[in-house]
Amino acid sequence: MERPLLLFNRVGESGPDSTNENQTSTLDKRPRCVISDSSRFVSSLSLRSRYAGEVQGMAASDTPSQALIDTLIQDVWAACRPNSSTTHQNALWRATAMLISSPGVHRKLLNVVAWSQVELFTEVAMMTAVECWHWLFTARPDLELQFLQEMFAAWQCTVDKRLGLFSPEEEEVSPLAAYEGCELVPKPPFIKPHDIWVQFIGELVETAKYCSQEKVEMLAMFLHKSLPMVVGGLEPHQNRHVAAVGVRFRLLQCGLSLLQGDVLPRSLSKNVLRERIYCTCLDYFCGPPRCPSQRSADLREHIHLLIKFWQTMHSDKKYLLASVVGDFDVSAVDSSGGVAMSSSSATVGADMRAASGGGTGGGGGSMMSGGSSDFPRPQTASSSAGGWINTVPLSVSTNTLTKRSTRSKRQVNQGDLFVKDYIKKRNLILDLLAVEIEFLLIWHNPTSRAELHFQGEEMVANWKAKPVSERTLRDTARLAWDISPSLAVFLPVRLKNADSIVKEVSRLVRLNPTVVSHIPQALQFLVTTETLLNDAPELVFMLSWARVSPVQALSYFSRQYPPHPITAQYAVRVLASYPADAVLFYIPQLVQTLRHDTMGYVVEFIKYIAKKSQVVGHQLIWNMKTNMFMDEEMQQKDLTLYDTLENLVQNIVGTLSGPAKSFYEREFDFFSEITNISGQIRPFPKGAERKRACLEALSKIKVQAGCYLPSNPEAMVLDIDYKSGTPMQSAAKAPYLARFRVRRCGINELESMALAISDGHNSAIDQAAPASMGVEMWQAAIFKVGDDVRQDMLALQVIGIFKNVFQQVGLDLYLFPYRVVATAPGCGVIECVPDAKSRDQLGRQTDIDMYQYFLKTYGDETTKEFQNARRNFVRSMAAYSVVGFLLQIKDRHNGNIMLDVNGHIIHIDFGFMFESSPGGNLGFEPDIKLTDEMVMVMGGKIEAAPFRWFTELCVQAYLAVRPYQEAIISLVSLMLDTGLPCFRGQTIKLLRARFAPQSSDKEAAAYMISIIIGSFKNIRTRTYDMIQYYQNQIPY
Repeated sequence: MERPLLLFNRVGESGPDSTNENQTSTLDKRPRCVISDSSRFVSSLSLRSRYAGEVQGMAASDTPSQALIDTLIQDVWAACRPNSSTTHQNALWRATAMLISSPGVHRKLLNVVAWSQVELFTEVAMMTAVECWHWLFTARPDLELQFLQEMFAAWQCTVDKRLGLFSPEEEEVSPLAAYEGCELVPKPPFIKPHDIWVQFIGELVETAKYCSQEKVEMLAMFLHKSLPMVVGGLEPHQNRHVAAVGVRFRLLQCGLSLLQGDVLPRSLSKNVLRERIYCTCLDYFCGPPRCPSQRSADLREHIHLLIKFWQTMHSDKKYLLASVVGDFDVSAVDSSGGVAMSSSSATVGADMRAASGGGTGGGGGSMMSGGSSDFPRPQTASSSAGGWINTVPLSVSTNTLTKRSTRSKRQVNQGDLFVKDYIKKRNLILDLLAVEIEFLLIWHNPTSRAELHFQGEEMVANWKAKPVSERTLRDTARLAWDISPSLAVFLPVRLKNADSIVKEVSRLVRLNPTVVSHIPQALQFLVTTETLLNDAPELVFMLSWARVSPVQALSYFSRQYPPHPITAQYAVRVLASYPADAVLFYIPQLVQTLRHDTMGYVVEFIKYIAKKSQVVGHQLIWNMKTNMFMDEEMQQKDLTLYDTLENLVQNIVGTLSGPAKSFYEREFDFFSEITNISGQIRPFPKGAERKRACLEALSKIKVQAGCYLPSNPEAMVLDIDYKSGTPMQSAAKAPYLARFRVRRCGINELESMALAISDGHNSAIDQAAPASMGVEMWQAAIFKVGDDVRQDMLALQVIGIFKNVFQQVGLDLYLFPYRVVATAPGCGVIECVPDAKSRDQLGRQTDIDMYQYFLKTYGDETTKEFQNARRNFVRSMAAYSVVGFLLQIKDRHNGNIMLDVNGHIIHIDFGFMFESSPGGNLGFEPDIKLTDEMVMVMGGKIEAAPFRWFTELCVQAYLAVRPYQEAIISLVSLMLDTGLPCFRGQTIKLLRARFAPQSSDKEAAAYMISIIIGSFKNIRTRTYDMIQYYQNQIPY
């Protein structure tokens, strides 16, 4: 009866009757075991009875027992093939019941019970397997050691097959280099089966420590094989994605639990295991920080595991004694008189990082063969201790190690040095873990709600807050470099506000650039203003460096860096490596780089990419024509760019021939006819006459096959809504709106079809594959004349990048970066936001506030429609609030704020931003527009749940975009020479300050919250709306 009781304690130890340090007021914030384990345990007991009875009935039949066993084994393997969870569950339970009821050891049954979940590798299959294993351990304790051999061999198979925790990292598309058809989504590894498996192993470790030395030794060997001794490898042994952080550190916690105490005898093997744990821990930090993509409950559990591991690692110092760790200089002689092993602290401390494979070789066979007697056993002083570190026996004799009288003073000093080395590594791990824990805590609980507090987080915060000297920071950087250059490269981004680390890493990269040339982020330490001005010899290594983002490549042709032939060659090579449609996004900046193209590299690249993609060529021509002049009337030439741009336009057009030339002429003729309508209707007075003239001019335009709107190069124009021509409010400039029937087919497909039409295949549209044709829809556009839209283009570029970032990290936010394209000085095309009206229009139509509009449109607050609309409102409000704050977008009256039919808020018209604002650049408006009616939609007060969610989303959005601050700054810096009114001398300095680059994640979150509180129902917001009402009759 004792064994089942032990099983109950093991499975239910975190159940409802146990105390839990992280209990909160809401059930979903509690550990999942609190919710599910008891019911699963009762269900498991029921299943045991059921399948035990089934197997007893089978055994009572006339079928021979061996035939019955063979049938059950075949059923399990057959259930793995179609991935049927229910079938596999039934088959595995029957096989386990047969194994328990069969006398002796049936190796094939043991094998199938331990291995089947590897074939399926699903969450359900793994949970079923663990339940069966618990039953087996309870009912047949005599099979435990044999089963563990099989189970560890099955684990090793997942290592060899690169499943779950050991899966290779999927390459993610950079938000700065998005291209047509790319997936901007989180790509976490599928680690759930390993998570369940490691939980079982953790329970096994805690029980084995007190009852079975044999299990302890088997577990230690299992950890030796699972944890590599490589830090920062190009192909990491364990996946470094943040979604796998919980599984990784749960496994490492098992190792530390075995190390701390006298469970394992003092031996070289024990020291090697500690080295493996430290290496695997540090390897996680050899990549850039990532925003977590886990669900809230999973993230909470992972944070709990990290804090627990941090505490265990913190207490590891008392186990790092020279008499224990350093005392392993073995010179044992085996029975044949030969030297068994000779090692030193220097060997383990430094050389072990060079060991390849990390002890994963050998597969599972060595663990499976034979019974428990086949497993490596503790050796006596006379036995052989041969073999290198990856195959070191678990217990090398320590008898000779305790004879201190035979030890020399040199050996004692070596032991002390080795312990100091470990303490330094431990401190580095604690520093890095503290930063990671802080970030995950802020992400999980942005507003510091008391009910989401973790026990132990203060201890981590206190460690992180301790003062550190400049010398210690430099030593930390050197230590990280010695462990792995990859670790050192990502140290500055984790340990912020540490200039000493940046300087030291820069020095180390310059001394040995080849070891980090595969890391794009390392290039910033090699290429600086200083190295470029001094023409440092190590710059030559830049030519073979991994590619950076397009915007960073473009920044080498800007004010940020002095011109240099090597940076120019590298930048052009990087730009040429990206798809043409990825470069299309950066055309405004690409044209501006010509100002700093002292060697002609950009000129040649523009010629190259214009030939590579006709659509990119068209967009380049429009942008170059726009930037030839400094004014909208085309009277003042841009003396720096005019000649270069004119020659480039002539060259691009002059080299066109055949279908490409026909495509160009057709597209530019069509667009010229569209834009000329503004000039035709301008003489007519505003009102009915201008409207009539607009419709008449629009009716004369005939759609030609294979054309597109400059703002939407992914959609082919099929028809024009000839009744849609609507002149806008401006009397002098006569912009107008028109609707077009378009088919969204993608840039590449549109170009292919347009060239085919130009080649005489007019049926190309009809013959196109249905999958490539896309959806037909109405697309409205505004054609502006007399307005410089380049500032809007810049704002929407940043909004587009932010949208990509939010999608990449899985943040539930909404942005609509509608497209704007400048086609000539003072001219441009603006994509209209579909199914949306300005707040001004809604006010004129309904004469009610926004909250009343939501109630009237979507129903009472309790309705599903209202809840969805409010959810969409909060998601979009949070995203645009962060954008508005960082870009300092002003003039936020109700004519520039729109609401769509789904409740999203959308900001338009970015004529005032950065350093410009209405009323003589006073900066009168607050950082974020949060009016009374907006707050009412979000609950009416700061403490309301919707507003609290809005605040949390704002903080998460801010934290998500901060890693891309240099890219945003480069994007803006490239436009400084355009003379746009938003640039007044301090733009970059102020923009950088708003990203709070020197602040920790916790400080940055507090900063963002202070911005929200400062903008909450700010009197200046209402005052500005009142001014707009009295001046321009815009309701508020």
